Amino acid sequence: MASLTLPPAPTNPRQDAIDLHKAFKGRTVVVGVLDCQMLKTWTGRAEVGNGAAFKGSSGDWKAMLLWILDPAGRDATVLREALSGDTIDLRAATEIICSRTPSQLQIMKQTYHAKFGTYLEHDIGQRTSGDHQKLLLAYVGIPRYEGPEVDPTIVTHDAKDLYKAGEKRLGTDEKTFIRIFTERSWAHMASVASAYHHMYDRSLEKVVKSETSGNFELALLTILRCAENPAKYFAKVLRKSMKGMGTDDSTLIRVVVTRTEIDMQYIKAEYYKKYKKSLAEAIHSETSGNYRTFLLSLVGSH
Repeated sequence: MASLTLPPAPTNPRQDAIDLHKAFKGRTVVVGVLDCQMLKTWTGRAEVGNGAAFKGSSGDWKAMLLWILDPAGRDATVLREALSGDTIDLRAATEIICSRTPSQLQIMKQTYHAKFGTYLEHDIGQRTSGDHQKLLLAYVGIPRYEGPEVDPTIVTHDAKDLYKAGEKRLGTDEKTFIRIFTERSWAHMASVASAYHHMYDRSLEKVVKSETSGNFELALLTILRCAENPAKYFAKVLRKSMKGMGTDDSTLIRVVVTRTEIDMQYIKAEYYKKYKKSLAEAIHSETSGNYRTFLLSLVGSH
């Protein structure tokens, strides 16, 4: 990873939108002060805030409407859409929550409440259930350390606790998995995964897959994979969105738009390393028109 080019400095979404609107031939995109009420005026659609601007929109418009928000606003908007309305997308909601750092989650929660007049915790409680709900609520509510330092003694203790809670017993002690996965830093969790493999000759990821299921399993795997290598995780998500018949445009837009200013350079490197094809090539072959032009403008050709 040390040899990779560092991601570029965050750009100005407003200026980018001005520069990129040329791709939208035949449409009028007026970019001004970026707030939802102004956006309503520009597009003649409902505010982004209630999710209606996304439903039924073409791919280029969905990407554009999301891009002109700030990073916390993008996450909040995707979450609101995923947790409200007739179609609930718990996979998208789980990804947004479990792949973000504690500081990102804190700002996003504040933005969520400011934009939608409700607390994220309330919507999670309304739309999720069981261990999945418990994990998400704990993950957005518990402040975690974000630095690189870890305590080897606690790492070993956590690995033992996870073994006792899973492989060693009949059934699974989900509370222990929730506690460790939601209270520990990413650096700590990566060390726990390494220690677990060393101590018990089995990957912690395989343990999660065998001991849990459904959205609870998805949440645990997202936390674990992002703790070890978030760029690799998102490269895999992007690959899955474009693999096989058709394209999962919702996932493609979500990942490209929300990660462009964070770690897209790393994601592109991981994508090429694993799939021997550039991310830009993949997007070019799976999309077309203004939609393709806009996504490639964000990702970069190489």
